[in-house]
Amino acid sequence: MILTNGTLVAVADGDKLRLFRNKGHEPRIDLVEMPEPELHLANTGSGGRHRSSTANPDDSRLREDDLAAAVAAYLNREALTDAFEHVVVIADPRTLGELRRHFQAPLRAKLMGELAKDLAKHSAEAIAGTLAAA
Repeated sequence: MILTNGTLVAVADGDKLRLFRNKGHEPRIDLVEMPEPELHLANTGSGGRHRSSTANPDDSRLREDDLAAAVAAYLNREALTDAFEHVVVIADPRTLGELRRHFQAPLRAKLMGELAKDLAKHSAEAIAGTLAAA
């Protein structure tokens, strides 16, 4: 995958969100980690469909869904303020599915790509390598 300079790379899992900016010029990818954003985890509506399901009995899934909804809300707000021109989202498959449910049109318009991989605990170099190979 080729990323333009300034592309935002959001890497999430059920526990956290890491943000990177691509400072490299095409075709080189040079990710610089940004400060961790403040997420508002008051999205009680997210994951509500799981509460009575026997397939999802634990609270950890609800917390993961709430985090995914908070990440999507953050990215939706940033897309509206033109904080980025392009974005790539990387998340484990389950989290990515939950994120997609909450993406709004302005964010979708800026979405350059998605990767269904769990890279939240990997280094910036490993994430850049995975992006370059995609």
